Amino acid sequence: MRTALSARELSVWRTFLRAHASITRRLEHDLAVEHMLPLPSYDVLLQLAESPQRRLRMTDLADRVLLSRSGLTRLVDRLAAEGLVDREPCPSDARGTFTVLTEAGLARLREAAPTHLRGIEEHVTSRLSPEELDQLGRLLRRLLPEAEAGSEPAGGCGAAEGVG
Repeated sequence: MRTALSARELSVWRTFLRAHASITRRLEHDLAVEHMLPLPSYDVLLQLAESPQRRLRMTDLADRVLLSRSGLTRLVDRLAAEGLVDREPCPSDARGTFTVLTEAGLARLREAAPTHLRGIEEHVTSRLSPEELDQLGRLLRRLLPEAEAGSEPAGGCGAAEGVG
């Protein structure tokens, strides 16, 4: 195993990190200014909205968002206090808990979505041709673990009940 990266490899890596950080900061800014909604909160609401029955087990939600498990717990607590999500026990697993999107959470997401989508278009998709977008998607999928590259995590209580 080699221990040193070439200048080219390091340059590409640093460019990737700078691009990600820059785009994320701009998306966060837009949501905060226009909707007083932090990007991680938006992400949680979106993941729930896209899940069967608008619910995910906390462990599955943690796999889908870019937060530590403890950070996600604190965020879900805040979203629940705002009435945007509820917590429900998993009927087939006493240790499991669902996070469920409320109607108020769905309304908040729908209100913020145009701002977020506009930001994605402005900061990413409008800067690339359709062919470049396809190529970028292919390249980024190659960086994902094989299990994540082709499917979304399941949303059920247990593996046997998971819905893809």
